[in-house]
Amino acid sequence: MYLRTPEAAKYLGIAPGTLENKRYSGDGPTFRKLGGRAVVYATADLDAWANKAVHASTSELAAA
Repeated sequence: MYLRTPEAAKYLGIAPGTLENKRYSGDGPTFRKLGGRAVVYATADLDAWANKAVHASTSELAAA
C-alpha cells in the first residue's frame, strides 16, 4: 500500500512538515515519485524506517 505525505505522517505519528524535512535532508524513510510530482511511501518502508529507531532504554540515546 502507498501513502501520500499527509497519510504517511499520520501513520508514523509525526507532522507532515517533519516528514518533508526528513525527505529533503535524506534521513527519512525511502519514498517514490510517481508521475513526476506525487511522492508516496510504501507502508513497509515506513515500518522499516520506524524500526531503526527502536531503543531499549533512554541511556542508549545519550551514547549515540
